[in-house]
Amino acid sequence: MALLLKWIVPWEFSWVFLASFLLVAVLYWRGSRALGVSLARRVSFWSGMAIIYLSLHTYLDYYAEHEFFMHRLQQVLLHHLAPLLVVASYPAGVLRAGLPFEWRVRWLRPVQKSAVWQAVSAVLFNPALATFLFIGFILVWLIPSMQTLAMLDWRIYRFMNWTMLGSGFIYWALVLDHRPRPPGRMIPGLRVLSPAITMSPQILAGAIVTFSKTDLYPIFEICGRAFTFNVLTGQMVGGVITWVPAAMIESVGALLALRQWLALSRRGRIRREHRMQQRPVARNT
Repeated sequence: MALLLKWIVPWEFSWVFLASFLLVAVLYWRGSRALGVSLARRVSFWSGMAIIYLSLHTYLDYYAEHEFFMHRLQQVLLHHLAPLLVVASYPAGVLRAGLPFEWRVRWLRPVQKSAVWQAVSAVLFNPALATFLFIGFILVWLIPSMQTLAMLDWRIYRFMNWTMLGSGFIYWALVLDHRPRPPGRMIPGLRVLSPAITMSPQILAGAIVTFSKTDLYPIFEICGRAFTFNVLTGQMVGGVITWVPAAMIESVGALLALRQWLALSRRGRIRREHRMQQRPVARNT
């Protein structure tokens, strides 16, 4: 029992995280009861939420701060797997249904129609920017100097985790959108191709870390390593985690996007733009 409590008790407690997590959980629970969400969608949502909690608010976070390969595992879970699972459950309508009706009418609808929200969402969910940030945050936090800053300052460390989680949610929301364009922001075909584009820099970065013969992240030695095996071995494992599991998860995301594309095509919901204009045919008299 004591060993179980050690893993459940947060390494660094956060009221902000706990309150946000509980709010989302309660809204989804209420909304799923109101809408009768399928078992597969509920399992996908709660699995993603469990991964987020385990990654950020349990003793696993201690190992992420004291061992490079555990840190890379945490980042893959936060950036790839957890957002993919949550977004694949299509929770937006369920969370909306979890709000009291009066709140939806008085607060949610006016906010969604406001110019400020329209401007913010247009920027955040811009496909080019979202894709750039999705790749950029992975590469930026792999830079040894940036990794050192994050490990020495808890505020930067938490900012790093939130940027990874947030960029993952935004990116997968665009890729797994089940709507045609418009109102979707990304072309269905590009949703399938996009994971192949974003995984390429990650594979390259992971390969560089994997095959490096020097300790790129000595900050973990300063913080105190959680395990005693060879430093380069741990770094190699971290590079492989950045490389292989991340690419596999993105491949799954591409397959899910392909399934949505085929479903839209079968239902005839893909808007086809005919750019060829008919020209009148001259007749000889």
